[in-house]
Amino acid sequence: MTSHDAHAAVEITHQVYQQLIAAYEHRHRREGKKLMYKILRRIRTGLPAGLTELAQLGRSLWNRRADILAYFDTGVSNGPVEAINGRLEHLRGIAQGFRNLDHYILRSLLHSGQLAERVNAL
Repeated sequence: MTSHDAHAAVEITHQVYQQLIAAYEHRHRREGKKLMYKILRRIRTGLPAGLTELAQLGRSLWNRRADILAYFDTGVSNGPVEAINGRLEHLRGIAQGFRNLDHYILRSLLHSGQLAERVNAL
């Protein structure tokens, strides 16, 4: 096994990543959508043996292809909404066990960096 062979999985995965980015950034949405569809189809079935993680990703992306390709029709993503939801879920998780609502609110404000606005020290 050569050094090149040992890193083939990383190289192929990086190439797929770059192709996905290029499809999203394509100047023409229609062409970007076609390109994305081809990429999704290729990584679902056309990968060499030994790329199990990328193959799993390909199957997952293929199952969500309608959502992925919808970006090219609308030009918007639900990424910002998912980011906010992730932060709220994290905040809910770190506030587990608080029985006092005031303590829960203070902990939430402390975590979000807005505690100074709520403290009236003057």
